[in-house]
Amino acid sequence: MRAAIANSGLLRVGEVDDPVPGSGEALVRVAACGICGSDLHALRHGDRMVEQGREAGLPTMFDPHRDHIMGHEFCAEVVELGPDTQGSPVAPGDLVTSIPIALTATGIEPIGAYSNTWNGGYAELMRLSAAMCVKVPNGLDHRRAALTEPMAVGRHAVGKAALQPRDTAVVLGCGPVGLATIAELRHRGVETIVAPDYSARRRATATAMGASEVVDPRTEPAIDAWRRVTGGLQPLVTFEAIGVPGLLDEAMKAAPPQSRIVVVGVCMETDSIHPFVGISKELNLQFVLGYDPFEFLDTLRVIAEGEVDVTPLVTGVCGIDGVPDAFAALDDPEEHVKILVEPGGPATVASLAL
Repeated sequence: MRAAIANSGLLRVGEVDDPVPGSGEALVRVAACGICGSDLHALRHGDRMVEQGREAGLPTMFDPHRDHIMGHEFCAEVVELGPDTQGSPVAPGDLVTSIPIALTATGIEPIGAYSNTWNGGYAELMRLSAAMCVKVPNGLDHRRAALTEPMAVGRHAVGKAALQPRDTAVVLGCGPVGLATIAELRHRGVETIVAPDYSARRRATATAMGASEVVDPRTEPAIDAWRRVTGGLQPLVTFEAIGVPGLLDEAMKAAPPQSRIVVVGVCMETDSIHPFVGISKELNLQFVLGYDPFEFLDTLRVIAEGEVDVTPLVTGVCGIDGVPDAFAALDDPEEHVKILVEPGGPATVASLAL
């Protein structure tokens, strides 16, 4: 099969052996797979991610200097069920998605992220644990179904914020994670959502996803916009969805007393904060990661039932041959927000209208 193969910070496109479904597994044909910011991080900072994962006590056998095929935001069609899949929730021909993990005899293995053995969706075919597959409901198309995984990240982040009825929000950064957070805040009924970003395209997407106020930080700091809109009288939750050094410290200095900061952006550099700022204001600082299975399933439901429209997120599509160009294109926030890889699609990134 054809695949985009990563190794030592480089991407190449070539042929690899077709995967063969083992016990309890399903062979699926990829319909669409989103390119995630963590894929960009893994390609460029693979050694650092492995090192920091070990420091955090996370066991990993991933080697970024061996071939690996990324892509963990996927929707696919079941081609074949392997042995020992009696009672499987899906059947050949079903359109499915899944949390990107595999259930194996030795434990849980990641799929499409930090794995040299379980290829992800930048390929024509994948193996999945049949028991983890979820049938896409309501005739939902493959593009929107593939956004279940990143949207679940936003759902988890907002859930960890423990919102109260009068809460307002500032979402720092309108990349895919920030946009998923904005959509979930709007879905939960938060009326005031201030979204700063330097990119005009991403600010427009933030408005489409539910932000009530978008600002260019070069002309108005986010906290000033929040005070202008609210008078500074309502409780505030700040979501840091960028992940660059210094931003968390800035967010703490700007935050009003007794407020909460939820860190959902992944910073791969050493960072520093001034603890006295947080102490003097009694700030609540919450770091978040991923989602749980229930959040993933309910995210698929709300997308399928039209409660959240994810269409504005997808700004481009490409085939497997276009994956290296797509990674490069995502460096320009004015060009793209989310690119989907569709095997058999165009060899270069084709833009879609907002």
